[in-house]
Amino acid sequence: MSQAREIEVKYRVYDPAELETALARHGLALSAPVHQDDQAYAEAGWQYGMSKLGVAFARLRTEAGRHLFTLKRPTDNELACLEFETEVADREQMHGALQHMGFYPTVRIVKTRRTARLGELSLCLDEVEHAGTFLEIERVIGPGRAGEAVQAELDAFARSLGVELERTTETYDSLVRSALA
Repeated sequence: MSQAREIEVKYRVYDPAELETALARHGLALSAPVHQDDQAYAEAGWQYGMSKLGVAFARLRTEAGRHLFTLKRPTDNELACLEFETEVADREQMHGALQHMGFYPTVRIVKTRRTARLGELSLCLDEVEHAGTFLEIERVIGPGRAGEAVQAELDAFARSLGVELERTTETYDSLVRSALA
C-alpha cells in the first residue's frame, strides 16, 4: 500500500502583521481564526530525547465541536510523516482506546490557527499557548519523492516572503513541553 506523506517546514514568527502583509503580496489572505485543542500521544516505550523516526504518534484534536484522530509516523525526519486522519464521534472513548492500544498522553497543545492555500501548499499561522507564534507550510506528496527535497522547496518559498522567520525542526509537542519545563 502506498501512502501519501505530509511534508512540512515550521518557523517561529516574530512579526505576524509583517507576515500577513507579505502573504497578501502573494495574493494570500488568512482565514478567520479557529481554536484547536490537541492531546498528543506517544507509543509506550518512547520518551522525549529518543528519535521519533519510525515511531507512531497519535493526536486527538477538537475544533469547532468536531474531534479528529490523527496518527503520524515520521519517515525522513520529524516533519515528514505518513499520516492517517479521521473524525471520531467521542473524544473520551478514543482517548481510552488509544491508551489500550499502547499509547500514552504526552502534552496538550492549545492553539489558534489561521490558514491559507497556494496551489498544493497549505499555510498555517498558529498562536501556540506557551510556545509562541509559528508559520507552518505543508504539502502532501506521493511515494518516490524525498521529504528533505520537498522541505527545501517549502523553505525557499518561506524565504521568498522576505520576513524574519526562524526555522525549527521541532514539533509542537516538543516546543510546548520545552516551554513548560
